[in-house]
Order: sequence, then C-alpha cells, then structure tokens
Amino acid sequence: MSKLVIYLHGFASSSQSEKALITKAFFQQQLPDVELLAPDLPYTPKEAIAAIEKALNGRRPDAVIGSSLGGFLATYLAEKNSCFAALINPAVAPYELLSQHLGTYHHPVLKQDFQVQADHMPLLVELELKPSALDKYLVLLQEGDEVLDYRKAVQFYAGCTVDVQTGGDHSYQGYANCLPAIVKFCQIA
Repeated sequence: MSKLVIYLHGFASSSQSEKALITKAFFQQQLPDVELLAPDLPYTPKEAIAAIEKALNGRRPDAVIGSSLGGFLATYLAEKNSCFAALINPAVAPYELLSQHLGTYHHPVLKQDFQVQADHMPLLVELELKPSALDKYLVLLQEGDEVLDYRKAVQFYAGCTVDVQTGGDHSYQGYANCLPAIVKFCQIA
C-alpha cells in the first residue's frame, strides 16, 4: 500500500502557490508511488478542517506538510493521526495575528470569498494542539520571516527537530532544497 502525504497551504494561499507546486512536482518526479494530496483550503477554520477531512476521505496520512497557517493545521492533523509533520514557518497562535486581519478574502482557485470574522478566533484556539510526539515534528524556520515571529515557533515546538536559518522570508527561501530532508525525516520513502 502506498504512503499518503497531505500538503496544507497557508492563509490567503492555495494549491497553486509556489510551495505547493514545488511539492507536487517533487513528489511526481521523485516519489511517484506516494499519494500526495494538496487540497484547496477555505480561509475559515471550521471549513478548512472539513476540507482536509473530505480530502482524506477517512484515511490516515503517513505525513503532513504545512506552511504558515497550514503548519498550524498540520500540527492539529498530526496530533489527531499520530503521524509525522514537516512545518515550514508555521503559524503559532494564529488567532492573535488573524484578529488584526478581519475582512473578506478571495480564494483564487475555489473562486469564493471568505469572511474572516472575530468569532473564528475561538475556533482557532480550540484547534491549537501542543506537539506530544516531539520526535515526529520537523520545523523549518527562517529568521527573516516578515509575517511571523520565528521565535514563537522555536518556543512552541521546543524539543522537536527545529532548524532555524538566518535570513530568508515567510515564503521560505530554498524550500525545494529541503524536500529530500523532509521526505527522509517523515519516513515517506
């Protein structure tokens, strides 16, 4: 039976983001026998979790890769499924940042508008799970992240495998070069 991996994009992003496309191309070329899901996630918490569950269709992933808010959701998913997680500049306490960005956001692939509202923040608090199996988390951070404070992730994921690089930005410069290490850490191949 082939392995199942799910890639979760960040807030105001999609399955057509640069990291998602790089991930898909890598898996198609290097790991064609591994099933990679990269669902388009709504920008609201309840709907995002429903979209992840729908994509998984009752199956348990072997690993989850998540970027930014997708990293936050990946932590939730990894805890619920006891699977490996590779997090790229993951959001920590996203309800703090998103509460400053309420409003309407358009999803370019789903072709839908999503209202990010104050009443979504308690739902994000409920989804926040502290990593329990510390050896199953690879956290990739860049100090130059202009959106998220990498030090929050260092603290939140203390005890996990955390790699902090100087420079970079929120998109995580050099992400493609990290995919072999992600695959190895998550025991995908």
